[in-house]
Amino acid sequence: MSSMPYDDDSANSQSNAQKQFSFIRADEQSSQPLDWVDGPELVRKSLSEALGARNVAFLLGAGCSSLVLDDKVERGIATMGPLAKEFCTASNASDENENEVGHWAFNAKELALLAGHGLSLDGEYGRNLERLMETLFALRFVLSRSDDQGDEEEVSLVESMIAKVQAFFWEKCTEGEFSTGDESVLSLYQSFYRRLVLRDRSLPRPWIFTTNYDLFNETAMDRLGLPYSNGFSGVVERRFNPATFRYALAEQLDISNRKWSAVDGFVYLCKLHGSISWTEDNHGLFPIRETWPQSAPSKVMIFPTPAKQNSSLGSPYSDLFREFQSRIVREQSVLITMGYAFGDEHINNIIYQALTIPTFRLIVFADPEAEGEIAKLRSLRDPRIWFIGGPGPDGQAPAHYFSTIVEHLLPRRPSDRIDDAVKLVLQTMSSRESAGEASTNDD
Repeated sequence: MSSMPYDDDSANSQSNAQKQFSFIRADEQSSQPLDWVDGPELVRKSLSEALGARNVAFLLGAGCSSLVLDDKVERGIATMGPLAKEFCTASNASDENENEVGHWAFNAKELALLAGHGLSLDGEYGRNLERLMETLFALRFVLSRSDDQGDEEEVSLVESMIAKVQAFFWEKCTEGEFSTGDESVLSLYQSFYRRLVLRDRSLPRPWIFTTNYDLFNETAMDRLGLPYSNGFSGVVERRFNPATFRYALAEQLDISNRKWSAVDGFVYLCKLHGSISWTEDNHGLFPIRETWPQSAPSKVMIFPTPAKQNSSLGSPYSDLFREFQSRIVREQSVLITMGYAFGDEHINNIIYQALTIPTFRLIVFADPEAEGEIAKLRSLRDPRIWFIGGPGPDGQAPAHYFSTIVEHLLPRRPSDRIDDAVKLVLQTMSSRESAGEASTNDD
């Protein structure tokens, strides 16, 4: 990540002219690679036009909350691949009596249970915890319906293993560099929301949909003073009420004539897979609460497993996915995905439904050479689908990484250049003062 303003890209123009990224529109032949000298401006202009659509929504995936710099230290929350490798490696290194590598690691007895069913943590599970969770849920389902009394102990072990995977995800969402003072990831989210307030106040407010459980979105908007609705109402007891997504925030311009205008910067935030700040009780119509602080794994989070296709049918997820579907299937809608690898079938199905709407547009920040659903979308050769990704500027993250998107590719507010100029003046003044003090001390 770099704090370098866009205007400073010219300093490395020769190197950046040699590095190219992809901006693919329509079919493959009509798209040309772009260098990092003039290419970002073309992307910013195109995105600015797209953000002028009547209905705009963003889908932020796990990649947005991950940030690894040159020192190879994760500043945020790792994506699924690294998390799966860490969990499986730690579990394979544990012993039966003591988990030396983490309280969430499987012990030898639990590993033996997997082995007894022809399973191990090597291979696929070491790359994708979704498959492990899918297997554990399926195994629990089968064993719990067995007439063999000896299977009761195995059911208990499987439930323990599921709880450990859940505890692992909880720990990764609440502990790390970001929880001990490092604000690198939070700063990126703040920059993202600063760019988002570009929209004309006469247009509907933008929607942010995210599959992440973390609180980077909420914290960033709080820091910036941006008002937002996340589906909860109340003060002392904040409870989920989907009706709040129908509310808008407006300011009164003329008291005598009761004239109102939408508040700038208002955002709708919809967390499709739940949040670490959510918990559940037995309070009638509104059982989902937003709690602070978070001291234990939430009972409401949908943990990453294909079983969430079924989990998503229950409240509050039925309400959240209904909002996602209703927003992107509207006329003149644009959905921009960032940090999302199209690994969630239930979300992909809704996106494919939206593609049946002629005026829908999909902008995907991803590696254009990726396989799976990305390759499937590219094979459609649909002019309404854009792909942006590939190598990043010299010495920086790839073009489809959240840090590069925010710093180089998102449209800028007119005031951003003024902000950069003011920062430069303050830095210059500070350096001069420091030089003056040093000169005085020398005398």
